[in-house]
Amino acid sequence: MMNPTNLACWGLFLTTLLLVACGGDDPTTCTNCADERIAGPYNPTTANLDWPGFLGMPIIPNNTPLTTEGIQLGRLLFYDPILSADSTMACASCHLQSKAFTDGLAKSVGVLGIATQRSSMSLVNLTLLRKDLFWDGHVNTLEEQALLPIEAHDELNDTWDNVEAKLRRHASYPQRFRAAFGIELKSEITRELAVQAIAQFERTLISGNSKFDQVVWANNGEFTEEEQLGKELFEVETAITLGHPGCTHCHSGPNFTDNLFHNNGLDDVASLNDFPDLGRGGVNNVIFDNGKFRTPSLRNVELTAPYMHDGRFATLEQVLDNYAAGGHGVENEDTNIRPFNLTPAERLALIAFLRTLTDTSFINNPSLSNPF
Repeated sequence: MMNPTNLACWGLFLTTLLLVACGGDDPTTCTNCADERIAGPYNPTTANLDWPGFLGMPIIPNNTPLTTEGIQLGRLLFYDPILSADSTMACASCHLQSKAFTDGLAKSVGVLGIATQRSSMSLVNLTLLRKDLFWDGHVNTLEEQALLPIEAHDELNDTWDNVEAKLRRHASYPQRFRAAFGIELKSEITRELAVQAIAQFERTLISGNSKFDQVVWANNGEFTEEEQLGKELFEVETAITLGHPGCTHCHSGPNFTDNLFHNNGLDDVASLNDFPDLGRGGVNNVIFDNGKFRTPSLRNVELTAPYMHDGRFATLEQVLDNYAAGGHGVENEDTNIRPFNLTPAERLALIAFLRTLTDTSFINNPSLSNPF
């Protein structure tokens, strides 16, 4: 019979072996355990974006090449409520394909029933953005943009530590992460890889097949007389001298945005510190940027109501009324915000033109839809 001293030593030896093999108390770091290793192949397939050349040069980070496996994983994560604290909401809950990846609310509502500060922005042609995402530009990459909502209390209200644990013990996600990134252990499933995958999927949210695109870029078809009049009104650059909208001062280029920040005359405030939402100024602490917000793309604008950063306008007609009023003269208001008068026919024409920016193939693209 083994004496007590030897038995104790033998027990200590076995305990040491277990700790070495399984990383102490954390089973997710068990490098030699059979259920920690991920089976399956790693043969990533390079994915090519179906990118219309007229939109400009897409921006793909060198450290995050697009692969079919990465995009597929990102699509699953984008639509999966596993990323939220109570598994009731996903990224897609505030970004519905049918609404050009907005949610139709003035201010989005998270898992706790708490409204966010702002309206959900449309996710469209994000591959064109070099920096300054969200209404106030507080993040600079799609990966950062995907990282933050998980831990925001007014959004998905989870923690990344918890989400990582859920993904590691999931029946199929470990194999998906291996196929996308070549990891060998479940413990290698991290938030960094998760947001890389989501960002890959978001880079496929491409809209460039509206009636406008067909007529202007593909020389296929023509505008109605009303739409053509609206296009001409939209493109009038000299808003101050001609008394017309001058929309292209901010909504310029093939994506209909300059991606800059403007005070577009929404709020009448006594001082620059009195804006109900400081916008860009709340990020960079530049007082002259208070009340400024990033110009949204007008692609699919017909589908993205309500409008403005706080969803204060329910219709395009209300937006037009606001701009026609000419702002409030606040000192940092954009200089192109001036009163203008349109006839009833011109108003209808301008809105008819905006509706030519709707891309039905985008909102019905099966490769962008909910895979569950």
